[in-house]
Amino acid sequence: MQHQRARLAVAIAGSLWLAAPSAAAETIGVFTKSSGNPIARALRAGADAVAKANNVTVFHYIPTSPDNVPQQTFLVEEALRAKHDAIVFTPVDIKAMVPAVQKINAAGVPLINVSDRLTAGDVVAFIGSDDYSIALDTARTLLKAMGGKGNLVVLEGPETVPTAVARLRGFKDALKEAPEVKAVLSKNANYARPAAADLIKAMLKANTAQQIDGILAANDAMALGAIEAFKDAKKKLPLVVGINASKEAVDLIKAGEMLASGDYNGLVEGCLGAEIAIRTLHKQPVPKEVMAKTAVVDKANYQAYETPAERRPCPTLESMAAK
Repeated sequence: MQHQRARLAVAIAGSLWLAAPSAAAETIGVFTKSSGNPIARALRAGADAVAKANNVTVFHYIPTSPDNVPQQTFLVEEALRAKHDAIVFTPVDIKAMVPAVQKINAAGVPLINVSDRLTAGDVVAFIGSDDYSIALDTARTLLKAMGGKGNLVVLEGPETVPTAVARLRGFKDALKEAPEVKAVLSKNANYARPAAADLIKAMLKANTAQQIDGILAANDAMALGAIEAFKDAKKKLPLVVGINASKEAVDLIKAGEMLASGDYNGLVEGCLGAEIAIRTLHKQPVPKEVMAKTAVVDKANYQAYETPAERRPCPTLESMAAK
């Protein structure tokens, strides 16, 4: 047990931005799901930018593996011992992390919930993106480009992840508008590039005569895996869309190998989460909920997205309200 706690402590130390705050400096603990996920990276960058502009110190708490409830619970305990003034929190599990959130509530620390909505617990505000609308608009872009007919493959995210559930609902509603499009396969590829590549490779091997006209992927990683599988099989690329507007996806849109990607980057959530945390500490009014408006990135507007999300300027609450 001691050895396990020692390994956890090493993971925590590696995940923290170790700046020594002055005695009077306000501090915010920012919890994200994993170190490598581009959404989490952009979220951390947004929180850092807003905190720096307001002379607030940020400490990042990042599990060494995604969906690790015991580790995020341990990290919550560490954050409470550090006595941060506020916490910006993305749960690795919206239900399993509720007891840890209730500990934060009991300590009287303001908590701003971002990305995935907790099922219980007291939060100052929820900041998220409208996954249903992103998915609906992205799917409509693909179906229009297909001419409203043809064979389609849907790559779903895990049904335990709220974003994946909302995105699949958006995909299904878009497909109701295109009755001549046939979904020949709709399957969970775990939001993962290798899983999507393996799934498409197996499908191509089993259905060599079947033409695939479109790939509707619930994130860019799966879209990229699908493109990789078609290239490896030396098959003509179908029209492919994803969600996240990642740098690699934008590069493929520019090159004509990918049709579009819905813009969900995490930066907005990190920026607004930190802004609301700071406003709360300063006793200023804040909204109870902000749902970020996003766009579909395609050949017509990709130039604005060539800069990686974590290097873009932060939006403010006022700018979001004006949209």
